[in-house]
Amino acid sequence: MGAGHGPFFHTIELMSQSPRTETVTVSTAQALRMLGPYVLSRVMAQVKSVWLIVAYLVLFQLIVLDIPVADGLIVGLGVGVVIIGLAFFMEGLFLGLMPLGESCGIKLPQKTVLPVILLFAFVLGLGATFAEPAIGVLKMAGFSVKAWDAPLLFLLLNKYSAQLVWAVGAGVGTAVLFGMLRFLYHWSLKPFIFALYSVIGSVSIWAWFDPNLVHLTGLAWDCGAVTTGPVTVPLVLALGIGISRVASEGNEGGVAGGFGVVTLASAFPIIAVLGLGLFHLSSTPPPMTEAEFADPLHRDRALVLFDSKDELKSYVLEHGSPETRAAYYGGNTAAMEVDLVAATQARADDAAGNVDAIELLARNGSGALQAIVPLSLLLLFTLAVVLREKVRRFDEVLFGILLAVAGMTLFSIGIELGLSRLGSDIGTNLPSSFKAVEVSHERTIINNFDPAIVGHAITEDGELEAFFPRKTTDGYEMMPYLSENLDVGTGQYAFTPTRGPLFGGAFGVLVVIVFGFMMGFGATLAEPALNALGTTVEELTVGTFRKSLLMQAVALGVGVGIAFGVAKIIFGWPLIWIVLPPYIALMILTAISDEEFVDIAWDSAGVTTGPVTVPLVLAMGLGISGQVGSIEGFGILALASAWPVLCVLVVGLFVTRRRNAEVEVAS
Repeated sequence: MGAGHGPFFHTIELMSQSPRTETVTVSTAQALRMLGPYVLSRVMAQVKSVWLIVAYLVLFQLIVLDIPVADGLIVGLGVGVVIIGLAFFMEGLFLGLMPLGESCGIKLPQKTVLPVILLFAFVLGLGATFAEPAIGVLKMAGFSVKAWDAPLLFLLLNKYSAQLVWAVGAGVGTAVLFGMLRFLYHWSLKPFIFALYSVIGSVSIWAWFDPNLVHLTGLAWDCGAVTTGPVTVPLVLALGIGISRVASEGNEGGVAGGFGVVTLASAFPIIAVLGLGLFHLSSTPPPMTEAEFADPLHRDRALVLFDSKDELKSYVLEHGSPETRAAYYGGNTAAMEVDLVAATQARADDAAGNVDAIELLARNGSGALQAIVPLSLLLLFTLAVVLREKVRRFDEVLFGILLAVAGMTLFSIGIELGLSRLGSDIGTNLPSSFKAVEVSHERTIINNFDPAIVGHAITEDGELEAFFPRKTTDGYEMMPYLSENLDVGTGQYAFTPTRGPLFGGAFGVLVVIVFGFMMGFGATLAEPALNALGTTVEELTVGTFRKSLLMQAVALGVGVGIAFGVAKIIFGWPLIWIVLPPYIALMILTAISDEEFVDIAWDSAGVTTGPVTVPLVLAMGLGISGQVGSIEGFGILALASAWPVLCVLVVGLFVTRRRNAEVEVAS
């Protein structure tokens, strides 16, 4: 498509049966009319993948918990931006990055040697990780972990968050490298599964006995799920398909040649993150109490977790209790009050919900450029310089790259404004079904509070409770008075209302667990990638493994996994207790299953962690952990990846048995 008669007209080249090329000129209005239905179909595809889980979360909070969504307008805007961003991003991916990946995959085995192929595969996996939209969610998760409770986890999520992303990327790069070797030599996936998860399981069991390392295991296992998103999976598969076409030349192993690399891209990052944790373990202080953390005698140990003394001081002022703050300042109350007033005002500005659109766009746009452009340049450089191939439809590829950058920018903004807020909000409010929780967005701050107006009332048990009257726009109301909520230095009284328990103890916990199951089951069935996988599997197995059966098995597994993940956070179970049993069963089932079902089952876990599910589930888990007093809220994604594999392998055994029985009858 090129310029025709001025900016309001476009030319379309048409190839007739003769070699002559004909050009048809259309106006901008006609071009828009032709593009309109196509764009609408792409946007609606993303709406279908988003609306169910978002509607479920919102309606559950509004109807069951009876709590309004905080900053509803901003959240709604964020969800809309996510949909538009995903539509742009996926279109850019298919127009720009995937054709380049497949072209490199086809030409690399023809024109280069094996070391070059493996180097390219590693760098591609590394670059694809940085381009994953959900990878930024890991950095946001760092704010929920207390430095004194889990120092190593806090260190990797905050000060060394860049190292964490690089470790995950190196894991994915290594996975793609071995995945290409599988494609070239038709290796079985089973030995990789047994070896990798033996290492992962052994390190995770060892970590259980280390008070610092134990809190890192949930993050490490979840990183395996975050990496298999809309960039890594299509790009790696495009590269693998290209290499398989050249390497197989009609050889059998079609399923093995098309599946399995996603499994490796889930396992190697877990090892990489655990390895990074082991590297920093000796230099990281152990978990400690707040008082020990703030004690000036331990200042050097606490400073290891921060970039500067000012950053440490700000953290104590924002997250520490009054006793912790006093201990940090060593009795210098005057200096503490000055710093506390400034910190309180800064938090009030943040809580006001003000959004700096320019800063938001610049920050996320810069991140998108840093993620997409280097990856695109790698593919273009490999194709044009290393392989000396002409880039076909270069203008279309360039347009796709621009769409990918724009889409990732919008998607990142949408996550920050909408999905992360929504997930955190529902996670924070879910425990109200079984315990009293504070409704933070209904927090009231009264300036120039005078304690002289406080009165007392007596309860039926003869206990005194303090209260005070407050004038509102609707009249007057009585509010409870808690002395610890009065900031003497600023004269501000803060009160946050509570809700719950709505259903009592055990039944309320059951409500939350069932909520997690239904969320996972419904969101998975709405996942477009699962629908595509089901179609592929039905074709590969010649209808033996039906698409509907696969989708139901995967959805059931995700639901069960999220239910166990929610229970893990509520009851404070160590992750290894609930992740080890399904993986032991998986090793047994993998050993006795056919290769084709092993490849399909283990890769099916990758489609359950889409770009919408990951930020919502992560934010929800962290929100629940903050309310129930859990040190960290990771592990839900890990369990949501394990149980689908288990379900598909079990179904695969029944399918195999039925197919064998039919063959015996026919013979």
